[in-house]
Amino acid sequence: MEHLIITGQKKLEGSVYISGAKNAAVAIIPAAIMANGICTIENLPCIEDVACLVDTLKQLGAKCDLSEKNILTIDSTNINSYTATYESVRKIRASYYLMGALLGRFKKAEVALPGGCNFGTRPIDQHIRGFKALGAEITIEHGMVKMSAKKLVGAPIYLDVVSVGATINIMIAACMAEGVTIIENAAKEPHIVDTANFLNMLGAKIKGAGTDVIKITGVEELHGAEYMIIPDQIEAGTYMIAAAISSGDVTVKNIIPKHMESLSAKLREMGCNIFEGDDSIRVVSNGNLTPTNVKTMAYPGFPTDLQPQMTALLSIAKGTSLLTENVWDNRFQYVNELKRIGCNITVEGRMAVIEGVSELTGAEVNATDLRAGAALVIAGLAAIGSTKIGNIKYIDRGYEKIEQKLSALGANIVRSAE
Repeated sequence: MEHLIITGQKKLEGSVYISGAKNAAVAIIPAAIMANGICTIENLPCIEDVACLVDTLKQLGAKCDLSEKNILTIDSTNINSYTATYESVRKIRASYYLMGALLGRFKKAEVALPGGCNFGTRPIDQHIRGFKALGAEITIEHGMVKMSAKKLVGAPIYLDVVSVGATINIMIAACMAEGVTIIENAAKEPHIVDTANFLNMLGAKIKGAGTDVIKITGVEELHGAEYMIIPDQIEAGTYMIAAAISSGDVTVKNIIPKHMESLSAKLREMGCNIFEGDDSIRVVSNGNLTPTNVKTMAYPGFPTDLQPQMTALLSIAKGTSLLTENVWDNRFQYVNELKRIGCNITVEGRMAVIEGVSELTGAEVNATDLRAGAALVIAGLAAIGSTKIGNIKYIDRGYEKIEQKLSALGANIVRSAE
């Protein structure tokens, strides 16, 4: 089993190039199933979630070619199955986007309930309600979601909670429904806009992505297209936080600075200097960090996917910080692992009280999920001595070449099979 081993207290300096957005890629790849033609997707992140989805599409009958330059070509013309088994989707949460894509194309879909990170109850009831509103009949048997419809018909759909996954999934299926679908109380995250832009390139008619009301006018057919995925907001934020915790001076390149505004504001509050370029952000930290309070929210608020990394950073701020998790019920299960490195964190329901400490010390820890793994890496960068991180399969799900990128900035980090 592989580990990451970090010898901490190395100042990070230089520049790092951000990969394509994981959360956009895992929606866009399934959406390509509906195209009658060849889709070429550029700027894909080279991560496990992408590899798993490509394998799943191949099992369904698609022809997929992933080049060394992170360009994926998908020809879905000869897809001959609408069933995605548990074995093919068990590793990734976003496999549920296969439901909307297969339902849109075949008016049938059988997809195993998704796998991926386990940090609390993340039901797909909003997805199911949306598909039913479009006319699908749905049963769940032996862990398989089975859906069928004589035809899909557009409908008004109000989401009871703001759900990124449900917004994207319903939007995908509605592209090939008859008539107009209006999704209200829709999520507004950048990868929703990116997925909508991709679908529009295929010939879909989607308006309003990025607002809380999305209007989809159904079309009979979608065609192939070429598309480049946006940069990864969460990867960018992770390296910004890594710069801050290491007293570093790092320029994060190939990003959209507007996507980073909530994090940039918090880093400024803590005493970092932030310099924005057209497609870059430079973070300069002297290590003298002040505490702050953070509340995770739907976009454009502070992202829940940066919450664990921010917790690690707040652990060395000089004072008490409060971090409130407003998106997922049980996202603090990684806290005990951070405590092993010396963090002083008390969790009370959805709130973490973080008392800054003067130093962190290396320890042997395990990633409990993708972003928790990133938080352990960040803590390890600041710790005295060596930190050994296990379960790095989670980190590999969402971070491309993390040890190479950090090493290029001056970190002492290696991957070991010991």
